[in-house]
Amino acid sequence: QVHLVESGGGLVQPGGSLRLSCVASNILFNSYAMRWYRQAPGKQRELVASVTSGGATYVLDSVKGRFTISRDNAKNTGYLQMNSLEPEDTAVYYCNAARYREEHWGQGTQVTVSS
Repeated sequence: QVHLVESGGGLVQPGGSLRLSCVASNILFNSYAMRWYRQAPGKQRELVASVTSGGATYVLDSVKGRFTISRDNAKNTGYLQMNSLEPEDTAVYYCNAARYREEHWGQGTQVTVSS
């Protein structure tokens, strides 16, 4: 069974940084696109960033220049480095691994940006 486990969330002050990690197991990780989504209370889940199996990246406009997505295929791990965090970034962050019509989700990690 495929498992994706996120970590690295928490409470941080505005302007602070966090790095989220997503460790995948029972999956040929390097053949999957890896994505980070977030869902704030009362809002729809949105795609924040993605990295393809080939390394091409996408980042949501509102986080461009602040968030960086990366992956380490040797460690079956994806990362989301978040800098200059703003209260509007508060949400549950989910990692997702996708290939063709197959996709898998992590359980989510809470990120709260507040003073």
